Amino acid sequence: MGYQGSRGGGRSGGGRSGGFRRGGRGRFQRKRYCSFCVDKKTIDYKDYEGLRRYITEFGRIKPRRQTGACAKHQRQLAIAVKRARHLALLPFVVD
Repeated sequence: MGYQGSRGGGRSGGGRSGGFRRGGRGRFQRKRYCSFCVDKKTIDYKDYEGLRRYITEFGRIKPRRQTGACAKHQRQLAIAVKRARHLALLPFVVD
C-alpha cells in the first residue's frame, strides 16, 4: 500500500460523484417546480429583459439545475436566447 498524498484516493474522495450528497443537519429541500409550467408563461425571444434572468453575467445560458425549468421549457429557453442573440437583443459575450 502506497501513500496516496492529499488527493484521498479510493471511494471516499470529494469530487463529483453522482451519488447522494449529505448536506446540513435536518435540512429538507422542497421540490422545485418549473415557473413556466406553474404560471403558464410562454417563452418569447423578444422579451429580452425576461431572458436576462436565465443567462449568466458572462452571457452563457444557465443550466436547468440553476433555472429550475423543466426539460421542455429549458430547450425552449435555449432556443429563445439564441434567437435573441442573433437579432442582437442579447450579447453573445459580455466584455
